[in-house]
Amino acid sequence: MNSRPALDAPAAPHGLLRCPKCGHHPLPADPSPIAACPACGVILAKAVQAQRLGSRAMLEARRARRRDGAQATSSGGLIDLLWHIPERVDTTQWWLRAALLAAFAIWGLRLVALDHRDGEMAASFLHGVFVVFHEAGHVVFGLFGEWLGVLGGTLGQLLMPIVLMIALLVRNRDPFGAAIGLWFVGVSLLDVAPYMYDARDPQLMLLTGTTGENGPHDWIYLFSSLGWLSKAQAIGTATHRFGAVVVLLAMAWAASVLWLQWRAAGNAARQASDA
Repeated sequence: MNSRPALDAPAAPHGLLRCPKCGHHPLPADPSPIAACPACGVILAKAVQAQRLGSRAMLEARRARRRDGAQATSSGGLIDLLWHIPERVDTTQWWLRAALLAAFAIWGLRLVALDHRDGEMAASFLHGVFVVFHEAGHVVFGLFGEWLGVLGGTLGQLLMPIVLMIALLVRNRDPFGAAIGLWFVGVSLLDVAPYMYDARDPQLMLLTGTTGENGPHDWIYLFSSLGWLSKAQAIGTATHRFGAVVVLLAMAWAASVLWLQWRAAGNAARQASDA
């Protein structure tokens, strides 16, 4: 009698311990490519192939997401981000945004026209909104020392719209909303400018009910610490002009986004009619 051990039977091509569809086990070790699960009847070789294709598709999707993320940091990706056009442009939403743009454009021009030398911006509704973030900035940045705590008021009211702009642009892929966020950055600069200008010859009423001559004034302290107090009015005027430029750039950005969306909607309508 031949004592040599018998060769192992060939392994089943599916290589599965459980049925991928119903979970049944054990599975038949049938090497035939048409071997099926005895419980649900699925062809095991096909189930293995489907699993492999699904895994491959998931891997390709992850690679595509990584490529998209890399492209977002490139110049072309940045342009796509700043002027992103959705696959479908909603007509009603477009007209609402066009009306919103017109309102913000008129409002922005009126704010730009206010005299920063007299602090007319303080009468604006938005000044009260900025004050909330200004005071919060003092508290937050005050944790890092007195000088940063004083500067923190201005940083707080500027960072609020900047964070809003970035969130709308990067997370929501909404360049129109981001442009409105940039508009608020510009208006916040318009709000800061009068207090910079006032530091040289304080006349504006502060929250304490006094002027900078008799009470705390952020920019008297900051400019004095830097040796720039004599330049306060020039810096305040430059800040007002810079804020005006930012407001105009924001409106131009928003208008260009709407124009691109309008053109995309028109192209889509023509393709639909041709079809």
